[in-house]
Amino acid sequence: MVKIVTDSTADLPAELANELGITVVPLYVCFGKAVYRDRVDISEDDFYKRLLQDSTHPTTTQPTPQDFAEVYRKLSSKADGIISIHISEKLSGTCNSALQGKKLVENGCPIEVVDSKTTSMALGLIVMSAATIATTGKSLQQVVEDVRQVVSGVQLLVLFDTLKYLAKGGRIGKAKSLLGSVLSVKPMLTIKDGEFVPVSQVRSRSKGIEKLFDFAKDADNIEDLAVIHSTTPHEAQSLADRINSTLHPKQVRIARLGPVLGVHGGPGVLAITFRRKGH
Repeated sequence: MVKIVTDSTADLPAELANELGITVVPLYVCFGKAVYRDRVDISEDDFYKRLLQDSTHPTTTQPTPQDFAEVYRKLSSKADGIISIHISEKLSGTCNSALQGKKLVENGCPIEVVDSKTTSMALGLIVMSAATIATTGKSLQQVVEDVRQVVSGVQLLVLFDTLKYLAKGGRIGKAKSLLGSVLSVKPMLTIKDGEFVPVSQVRSRSKGIEKLFDFAKDADNIEDLAVIHSTTPHEAQSLADRINSTLHPKQVRIARLGPVLGVHGGPGVLAITFRRKGH
């Protein structure tokens, strides 16, 4: 059996990860000298409260190679292979840590590290798909090939309330050009080739939500879809309900942007991600 490992930026609800047998390795959030494991030592609610109240802007750091080695050792006794799928290497050093962790494990089963070229629930959809493929009894290499196909069929569109958090954390990529724009403008970004790129700017939040809806409406052959929010559950629910009643996809999941991604996204993030059929 091939086992699937990911990191906490996948924003996978814990019960879903457990149900699918996915092991999640947490990244770290640091407020000054206080270090917390993403979603283990700090909850989403506590994190966003501190983000807005704390005078220290938090930072994030990837899991250590030892964190990965520990997980790989534990799994390798009962696995034929391990696929470790992670946040885009252009956004984080997590893939690199996983590769270093793989080197520390001797006499274990074969391990493949895959760069998802994305993050949040877009990574989550890839990982869920990988867990399903792994149950078919395919070989490690076949599962890896299928997962790479899935990576190419996942899309993500994000409405930010502000880009200041992305700029502070140095993850702004090609969206830097938007920084000088009018404050009332809401930026919308996607991820292309593993980094954030601007798609458009909207004059109001409601126009941004409309664009998110159109993004889902204009896509064809959607296999799996998720709405992601950082601090606005009612908005996420109402967008999910609208997609459900208009487009009738198989299922619309709602996920929350966890503490690590929240450092860079900030409050008010709303996003849609989907995976196409055949991917």
